Amino acid sequence: MSRFIEIVEVGARDGLQNEKAVLETADKIDFVRRLEACGARRIEAVSFVNERRVPQMAGAETIMAALPHAEGRSRIGLVLNERGWDRALAAKVDEANVVVCASDSFGIRNQGAPVRAQMAALAAIVARRHAEGGPPISVTLSVAFGCPFEGEVSEDQVVALAREAGALGVTEIALADTIGVADPWTVRRRIEAVRKAAPDARLRMHFHDTRGTGLANAYASVEAGVSVLDASCGGLGGCPFAPNATGNIATEDLVYMLERGGFDTGYDMGALLETGLWIGGKIGKPPISALSRAGGFPPRPALAAGAA
Repeated sequence: MSRFIEIVEVGARDGLQNEKAVLETADKIDFVRRLEACGARRIEAVSFVNERRVPQMAGAETIMAALPHAEGRSRIGLVLNERGWDRALAAKVDEANVVVCASDSFGIRNQGAPVRAQMAALAAIVARRHAEGGPPISVTLSVAFGCPFEGEVSEDQVVALAREAGALGVTEIALADTIGVADPWTVRRRIEAVRKAAPDARLRMHFHDTRGTGLANAYASVEAGVSVLDASCGGLGGCPFAPNATGNIATEDLVYMLERGGFDTGYDMGALLETGLWIGGKIGKPPISALSRAGGFPPRPALAAGAA
């Protein structure tokens, strides 16, 4: 049996948050449903952030209300603080993904708080979940490979945050290359270091392809034993608070690479390509994935003239 690699689809959140176009809520709901029809089983569907700062993320509660719980599917809500946690609880998300920045400069611009305040918020959210209940919590350590304002982010900085999150009992930790500066060798070393610091936590990796190393970094992660990767349909994405940050690795490109290598992802390549074209039409720009230009391989036979 081939090894299964879980791809967490982030197109409905990270993919849309940096786009100039602000979609209607109904289109966002349709996007999530289309992604699930492609095979996505974990989707970062909404973000509980200040809608004045990120208008693309408006309507989170309406979106969740339109997506009733379904067996085997998880709709994730992004949370930055306890206010976001309260909204996530009220909206009945299946998972909450708490973001902690690995540098103060990015944290203040992205979340209005330095790193220590963000870690205190994470600790408070975890404590409340233990006391009051709530969905599972993961944490994403953003700018874990480099900060647009401070430059290099050291392994020690990332390891210290991962160790603290692991000690809190967070069961999944994602390392995010928010501005796309990582290389495969650093990725392997950082995975090994974080695994030692938080041995009970599952690792997830989140790569942007800003400098063309996204798929190479995903490959390095799989070779290092990671089985959970984030990706965005069409290669959409970016961060409004990180200059020059471009899209995530494209889900269809990642699926192609993994399945050519003998791994199982559970995604339908043809449906992904169609969905990438659909969302590209909605936001007024074509998908940037390689497969949207070149297609898969082997090529699918063309339909005969007049075929249904």
